[in-house]
Amino acid sequence: MIEPRDTPLDLGVFARAEPQDRPLAEVAAGALAGVWVVGAGAYLWYGGDIGTGIPGLMLSVLVVLLPLGLLWLTLVTARSVRTLREEAARLQVTVDAMRHAYMLAQQTGAVRPIEKRLEEIAASQRQTEAQLATFVSRRDTELTVPSADRKAALVAPRRPALGEEEPKLALGTPAEDLRPPLPVPDFVRALNFPDSADDREGFRALRLALEDRTAAKLVRAAQDVLTLMAQDGIYMDDLKPDRARPEVWRRFAEGARGRAVAGLGGIRDRASLALTAGRMRDDPVFRDAGHHFLRAFDRCMAAFAPNATDAELAELAETRTARAFMLIGRATGTFD
Repeated sequence: MIEPRDTPLDLGVFARAEPQDRPLAEVAAGALAGVWVVGAGAYLWYGGDIGTGIPGLMLSVLVVLLPLGLLWLTLVTARSVRTLREEAARLQVTVDAMRHAYMLAQQTGAVRPIEKRLEEIAASQRQTEAQLATFVSRRDTELTVPSADRKAALVAPRRPALGEEEPKLALGTPAEDLRPPLPVPDFVRALNFPDSADDREGFRALRLALEDRTAAKLVRAAQDVLTLMAQDGIYMDDLKPDRARPEVWRRFAEGARGRAVAGLGGIRDRASLALTAGRMRDDPVFRDAGHHFLRAFDRCMAAFAPNATDAELAELAETRTARAFMLIGRATGTFD
């Protein structure tokens, strides 16, 4: 399991700068304003001829105040420009610090982007589909689970056959019916995705899940939403959801929604919730992928829970796919 990123980030870059000494421009403006007021007052006091009556009074006021107003307007504009430059410099320092921390974490091995893992999964899947028969006979012999332990992970309800009294056409047995059922451990392991390119067991479980029609839909839907969330820096390994009791998962599998299954919404990361809710609202591609993923998860849980033990439900809840379901489900109000 890849550990969450633990490289410390210098929070000092987010702190607001301390007030500095008064700039020279403000001191100069204050001095000029004082000189102007004293000069204009002296001129008027010692009999400066501007005019008499109300027009003369108004002209005197304009002579004194208009230059002061223009001077202070210029000063306020300069102060605003200086503040914007300081904010831009602070934001640049913040971005540089975050980029440096991220690159340092990658160099020390603390972070491994999920996009790279998913690309490795896709490459392995394409290679497996091209050489499936030889891969099975050559590599899976020592990893085969004993038949006594191969309890089926997904038990779909039996649909009534149409026209059972009619003879069946001799067209052969579908390939899906010849495959053994997907075991519970492999299903759970596949929903967590391989941890690295060397995770042989993880790729084996993933390949088996992709051969199962129902499980393959969930795996591909989960891969899509994990890739999209990684674009916003949301990684399932970073989330630490509250654990829900197995009976809550069973109620969800039976069709309960809302407050009855509120315990499943154990994601408390506000930043991840806000980013996910925003993309569900504003990004139609992410919204379609999210709803498709929720439907696929619902179908698999309905088939998985009846045949799973409490311990197996708890293991499934710790997978990356289950955490993605908790996050998107809470962002869309599934547990409200």
